[in-house]
Amino acid sequence: MTEPPQPAIDSVSSPTGAPVKVDWSFLLAHPAHGVALGFGSGLLRPAPGTWGTLAGWLAFIALDNWLNPAGWLILLVATFVLGALCAQRTGDDLGRADHGAIVIDEILAIWVVLLLLPPTLLTQALGVVIFRFFDIAKPPPIGAIDKRFKNGFGVMADDLVAAFYALLAAAVVVRLVR
Repeated sequence: MTEPPQPAIDSVSSPTGAPVKVDWSFLLAHPAHGVALGFGSGLLRPAPGTWGTLAGWLAFIALDNWLNPAGWLILLVATFVLGALCAQRTGDDLGRADHGAIVIDEILAIWVVLLLLPPTLLTQALGVVIFRFFDIAKPPPIGAIDKRFKNGFGVMADDLVAAFYALLAAAVVVRLVR
């Protein structure tokens, strides 16, 4: 499955019309860029959303040994708020609200999926694949949220709905194969 077509990811026009190269220099130019671009995972090609999801999976594996449910809840809420602010700043700087290199939304969403699935490699891999399907396909209301809210909140919110769909689909699959 491929990502929807987007304009060239490495060169966009800023709000001033000046070209902006989305690279390590851009990432390091402001802390919000680093967060929004998934600390570099959003710079990987092709399919930056998939790379961001995989980075989120790796971060989940590392963090899950340290966080209890209350810690996860705090981290998820903080990541949503910080992610929305950073996505907003980065989108403004790039002149495009939901630029493909912005992957903090995938990272947060995959954390939600993985946190609520049984903690096995097979179910986690299933959750990642199903999440990517819904994130790319954008069935209603994901597509409507994506079109309606062209800001940091919208960037984060549409992926959380995709996470909900992924959890529902994964629960059905897990139940059927029991």
